[in-house]
This record gives sequence, structure tokens and C-alpha cells, in this order.
Amino acid sequence: MASRQIGKIVLNRSALFLCDMQEKFRKTIQYFPQVIATSNRLLKAARILDMPVIVTEQYPKGLGPTVSELDISGLPVFPKTRFSMVLPEVEEHMKQTMPDVKSIILCGIETQACIQQTVLDLLEREFDVHVLADCVSSRSMVDRMFALERIKSAGAFITTSESILLSLTGDAAHPKFKEIQKLIADVAPESGLLRQS
Repeated sequence: MASRQIGKIVLNRSALFLCDMQEKFRKTIQYFPQVIATSNRLLKAARILDMPVIVTEQYPKGLGPTVSELDISGLPVFPKTRFSMVLPEVEEHMKQTMPDVKSIILCGIETQACIQQTVLDLLEREFDVHVLADCVSSRSMVDRMFALERIKSAGAFITTSESILLSLTGDAAHPKFKEIQKLIADVAPESGLLRQS
């Protein structure tokens, strides 16, 4: 299938995964406020475009709930201890509610742990996976950098929030493009992705 090889996003075959963006990580994850702000653009876009969203929380009893900046009300939230979002309950939910989804857009933390494990599990199940570099982070920028390289070499697509938002609408004539355009009016905040000399 050509779209699988090139990673083309099709709105009605895509879902957003938000991985473990919880309170206890606020003080330890590099560029946490920026990653949350950028991920929030994706969450808002998913609601505007009626795209399915899945949220996980790593050991919420100890690590707290998803941060209040992300409005996850009404969304399926799956607690976990596993480092992958691909839980049996998540797979069952996807089969029941989004059987046509073939592309997963992934945001969250930590890049070298839960993001990487989720990517590998999704690729193994033959999903296209799009990791938004400006929507993922780690405690260490070395871990983040090498995890993104590992994820890319495994076959996932590394892209940005703005690129995905424009791809989801595909045309300035899209009936909801103006709403999406408002989300990207301000450039995504800098999150340490560019190597500094």
C-alpha cells in the first residue's frame, strides 16, 4: 500500500494517542510546558475534526492525573504500568470504536520509554506511526535524541505538530481549516530540538 510507505495522513483513518502527560512529570521532563502546549494544539484539533483520541496514565495512583492544561474530559483514559500504550484494553477499544484507523499520531513522555515502546508495538501491528518531535520529551535530551533516531530507524515517521495539523485538513478549502489555522497562528514553542553549538 503506497500510503503506508510514504506516511500519508488521512483524517478518517487516523487517531491521536496522548501518552502519560501527568502532574508528577512536570518537574523532571525537559521542556514540559512547551510539550504540553504543543500537544494541546493536537488535542484541540482532534476535537474540532472529530478524530478519535486515546489517553494513558502511567501508574496514576503514584504519578497523578493528566495535567489540567489538557482537557481530556469525555475521552477514554487507560491507567497502566506497562511502558507501552498498546494494552489489551486499548486494542479492544480500538477494534470496537475505530476499526478503520491505520495511522496513529503520538504525543507524550518519555520518548525513550513509553513513546518508543508504543511505537514498536504499533509498528508490529502494522499501523503507520507519526511521532511529533515537538510533542514528546524526556528527562534527558540525550535519551530524547537517540530515542527519536531509534523510532525513525524502526519505521515510524518523525514530524511536527504543524505539519500534522496541515496534513489532517489537506486543503485551505477544508470546512474546518479556519479553526485549525487559529491553532497554528502562533509558532510552536521552542523545545530544544535544534542542536546548539
